[in-house]
Amino acid sequence: MNVEASPDAETRRARGRILLVDDEEALLRITARLLTAAGYEVRTASDGQAALALLAEHTFDTVVSDIDMPRVTGIKLLQFIRERDLDVPVILMTGVPHVKTAMQAIAHGAQLYLSKPVDIQELTSAVAKAVRLNQVAKLKREALALVDRGGFGSAERVVLEAAFQRTLNTLWLAYQPIVSVGSRSLFGYEALLRSDESSLPHPAAVLDAAERLGRLSDLGQRIRALACDSMKNAPPCAFFVNLHPHDLLDPTLRSPDAPLSLVAEHVVLEITERASLDGVKNVHSTVAELRAMGFRIAIDDLGAGYAGLTSFATLEPEFVKLDMSLIRDVDKSDVKGKLVRSMTALCKDLGMQVVAEGIETIEEREALVDAGVDLLQGYLFAKPGRPFPTFVW
Repeated sequence: MNVEASPDAETRRARGRILLVDDEEALLRITARLLTAAGYEVRTASDGQAALALLAEHTFDTVVSDIDMPRVTGIKLLQFIRERDLDVPVILMTGVPHVKTAMQAIAHGAQLYLSKPVDIQELTSAVAKAVRLNQVAKLKREALALVDRGGFGSAERVVLEAAFQRTLNTLWLAYQPIVSVGSRSLFGYEALLRSDESSLPHPAAVLDAAERLGRLSDLGQRIRALACDSMKNAPPCAFFVNLHPHDLLDPTLRSPDAPLSLVAEHVVLEITERASLDGVKNVHSTVAELRAMGFRIAIDDLGAGYAGLTSFATLEPEFVKLDMSLIRDVDKSDVKGKLVRSMTALCKDLGMQVVAEGIETIEEREALVDAGVDLLQGYLFAKPGRPFPTFVW
């Protein structure tokens, strides 16, 4: 079954093309009409098999699918999509939420996991955000393709190079405390990238420029040098330093003479779940070498990336950081609460410590303490700052 675009189809295509999948025909029709009225071009499929046929022939900005369907479930559909496209957001819905399916959804990179009946305002808001994220991902791929083809105009590249160099020159690190639940004392600090360059005003812009210019190694080396320099005046604790997966290819990371290598026993290298490790060769041996030098490893943004729980086998981290999308309002959501408790128990069984970041309220803190989380981080305790902000419980 397909819902054809109305006469203003060009406008709807400009806003976004949605694939809606549900085996409940009445609900499928109602949701399709509502999303169409919100300005989207909507194609529908009444089961996973029909959705696969549409995905083979068309591209979509977002896929919204039920989980509990015969033959091809929403989870299987998500797996199929991820094998072919790492960027298109997938929103999954279910009338019977289970922790296991929620964990599978996160493991395969679902954008969101919603319980039925779904509030239409919540759904349209989630679809709008998902479409925007997909558009940003497309623009980023186009920009990187231009660089690969040498497609930047010389003037444009010169401007970006100059801005990036100014960023490196003005780069500084803000630090946010990480607090131990058991002792309510300082466990460590996370080093967060900051710059005074107005044309690259936030970390995502700096990282994007580094990728476009092929200068991720320069950026990573600068951050690690600054972190090492800061640690000379720091209280004794652990330091969490973020790595882009590309940094694992940089031989200076593993050099015994590199600044950070000299203090490796105090450093936790955070590798984000938001970027793929697929392009990094010999990950096992690289991580083993880093660990032998004294570094510990953390998976960052668990619950927001595509690799999901499969990264455990690749990195065998000592720490796992739950993404703030799981933490926000965890005290108000039964699904989030169950998911956090289950993931925490799983990580502890594997010998990993769990860090919850993005905590802003006392209620979120107490829910996470009850869930058994080991370490806490967020504005509730202290905002990022320099040199080393103190925290309040």
